[in-house]
Amino acid sequence: MIQRAYRYRFYPTQEQEQLLRRTLGCVRLVYNKALHTRTEAWYERKERVDYKQTSGMLTSWKQQEDLQFLSEVSSVPLQQGLRNLQKAFTNFWAGRAKYPNFKKKRNGGSAEFTRAAFRWKDGQLWLAKCNDPLPIRWSRTLPTCCEPSTVTVRLDASGRWFVSLLVEDHTIKPLPQLDRAVGIDAGITSLITTSDGEKVANPKHFKRLRFKLRQAQKAMSGKVKGSNNREKARLQVARIHAAIADSRTDLLHKLTTRLVRENQTIAVEDLVVKNMMKNHKLAGAIADASWSELIRQLEYKCQWYGRTLVKIDRWFPSSKRCGNCGHVVDKLPLDIREWDCPKCGTHHDRDINAAQNILAAGLAVIVCGASIRPDRHEPKRQLRNTRKGKKQKPKSRGLGITAPSGR
Repeated sequence: MIQRAYRYRFYPTQEQEQLLRRTLGCVRLVYNKALHTRTEAWYERKERVDYKQTSGMLTSWKQQEDLQFLSEVSSVPLQQGLRNLQKAFTNFWAGRAKYPNFKKKRNGGSAEFTRAAFRWKDGQLWLAKCNDPLPIRWSRTLPTCCEPSTVTVRLDASGRWFVSLLVEDHTIKPLPQLDRAVGIDAGITSLITTSDGEKVANPKHFKRLRFKLRQAQKAMSGKVKGSNNREKARLQVARIHAAIADSRTDLLHKLTTRLVRENQTIAVEDLVVKNMMKNHKLAGAIADASWSELIRQLEYKCQWYGRTLVKIDRWFPSSKRCGNCGHVVDKLPLDIREWDCPKCGTHHDRDINAAQNILAAGLAVIVCGASIRPDRHEPKRQLRNTRKGKKQKPKSRGLGITAPSGR
């Protein structure tokens, strides 16, 4: 059974909004106090504080005179916030994330309710300490015979309320098998180019609203900090950012769903977008294209629907290799979009040729098991050779980090 989250927007009553805002504030306070305590304990006494200890601290905090308001909200979101902090430290020590940051009020916030802190009956949701059900706008129906196991309430920076219901979705089943494979080359001018010759234009959502965002940010900078006008201007900026993010996410979901439905095998490059973002000339365009989110959606949708996603080695010369004879040119600057092979004379469109080479390499990975290194495994065989003709060894990834944690 696959777990799936259904997100809906809801419009709380004044009473519900007051309670939810207090809950979010308490969750943020507990999270920040626990993070400060764990950091201070390490740097001052070289002690590691784990979840169990912070949970005991929460009980003592509630007994303090100036923190008795923590008992006015449900205790479940507070405990879940401590668990999320423990998970953040675990990811940090594993090298998957940076050191946890303090939560800020202007970013909104979220609160997670487990089964003991909400009630689900006849398609309506009651949260702990709420007398009325949440007025949810049901944009789509939940699968029949599915009850949420976890409910997450979120307030975004633009002031919108969302609720996510995590359910065991029995409606997700593998799609019928197809005899079709496709290679995908991600780009900036074209968001993706497929090995079939299709090019999906990049709508450049940020660039489309860049001027409007700039005007809103200039208007906000002229307001006095802490004033009501400043808060109104901040909300206007946040709404523009939300419009950009929503447009980008909507496009990527539609695109990835179509690719998964139409193809049995999808081959992509194992790009390290974080390193590519260090190029200040291309960082904005790369971030706007959102390649990481594209690959992430392809990964879980292929897993859901029984498709195969293949990642090839990021150093494979997909653009510089001739798809006809296999010749690899020495240099191919980004401004050259079409080129002729000096060996066989074949004329290539840069992106289409790269997508076709990615597909060929992906099929080779499936057939002969060549190394692709997306999960940092020891390579068996390489799709390319180094200058000395030897197989390239994966680099050591020792962390050597000294920081507070409770592993």
